[in-house]
Amino acid sequence: MKPHPAIQLRDYIRDIPNFPKPGITFRDISPLLANGEAFSACISELAVNMPRDVEAIVGIESRGFLFGAALAQLTGVGFVPIRKSGKLPLETHAIEYELEYGTDILEIHKDALGHGHKVVVIDDLLATGGTAAATVQLCQKLGANVAACLFVIELEDLKGRDKLTGVPTFSLMKY
Repeated sequence: MKPHPAIQLRDYIRDIPNFPKPGITFRDISPLLANGEAFSACISELAVNMPRDVEAIVGIESRGFLFGAALAQLTGVGFVPIRKSGKLPLETHAIEYELEYGTDILEIHKDALGHGHKVVVIDDLLATGGTAAATVQLCQKLGANVAACLFVIELEDLKGRDKLTGVPTFSLMKY
């Protein structure tokens, strides 16, 4: 799990101005995902910054699945998906959380994590922090210990990190 010093991950993030609305710059991770060496470097960097003795990676739908599954495979731990409402087939715990314009619901299988499990939450982007904070709460509801939250990109102006107080938070790139 050594970092790839020659790879500059920021070179693989495409800026798309005025998307999804005027005044917003969308940080597109598609070039990062499309380049095997860059994607591998990204996963390696996340692994280097992951706490030890983690038992599961908890990935947030949908892009958190991409990074979370790869990180789980690299580190030899399990992967637990956090899904939007109605997507999981068994009994779930759910949490409603606020979005910029409304609310949404996230769910986790009731048997996905056990009391005392040490987990890491991962997603591609930390913006306002609502989704990540809801995910942390779901993990804690099952008795898990959230050892850290990992993100590929953090939009610092939106102060999402403030909603994750008490949980070590790391992002590879900050804008």
